[in-house]
Amino acid sequence: MTPFLGELIGTTLLIILGCGVVANVLLNKTKGNNSGWIVIAFGWAMAVYVGVFVATPYSGAHLNPAVTIGLAVAGKFEWALVGPYIVAQILGAMIGAFIIWVTYRQHFNETDNADAKLAVFSTGPAIRNPIDNLFSEIIGTFVLVFAVLYIAGPSINLNNNDGKIGLGAIGALPVAFLVLAIGLSLGGTTGYAINPARDIGPRIMHFILPISKKKDSDWNYSWVPIIGPIIGGVIAAVLFKVV
Repeated sequence: MTPFLGELIGTTLLIILGCGVVANVLLNKTKGNNSGWIVIAFGWAMAVYVGVFVATPYSGAHLNPAVTIGLAVAGKFEWALVGPYIVAQILGAMIGAFIIWVTYRQHFNETDNADAKLAVFSTGPAIRNPIDNLFSEIIGTFVLVFAVLYIAGPSINLNNNDGKIGLGAIGALPVAFLVLAIGLSLGGTTGYAINPARDIGPRIMHFILPISKKKDSDWNYSWVPIIGPIIGGVIAAVLFKVV
């Protein structure tokens, strides 16, 4: 297993379980229909737990471009590996979204609410205001990356065989609790993407898959869950280095 495959498989599992819990809550005639925000927040936390646990030995389990970039800015990850990691994360997110569409295909067909169908794949604001929405994503991702940097441990060179640095270095369960806290406390404004790959990969799949009665993929908003998390991750890394 290469680091590229580790990130791809870990992110695939993250999206299968994360977007899967949203589908279970929002789509018609599922066993979990209308079970609420707490279920979604807890499901995403467990999705992070599984993805990190599986990918840890192979890639350090970033599973998130904002984390990868933040670690690089903080001097804890090699810049040469940032591009391949991000490609693997986006591809994994696309694969995971496709699997969820296949799994819940009948329930997509039974659902007339086009907004709910889009929400399975990508985030959207509760109140649309690009500046406020961007700020929400910056804050959520800042909390994620800043906390990770304080407990991720010392820098490790991936070219050596000593180990790898990333979310996996702090253990999967603390990261799951961190994501749960962010979802419960900060997720109500934009749905807390806090991960560009988590949003853009599934959004691309929403655009290309033959989903019945779907709406447009809201590309006008799509820059917010990409730029916001990256800014939040960089600010967290810079502040970490200063402090």
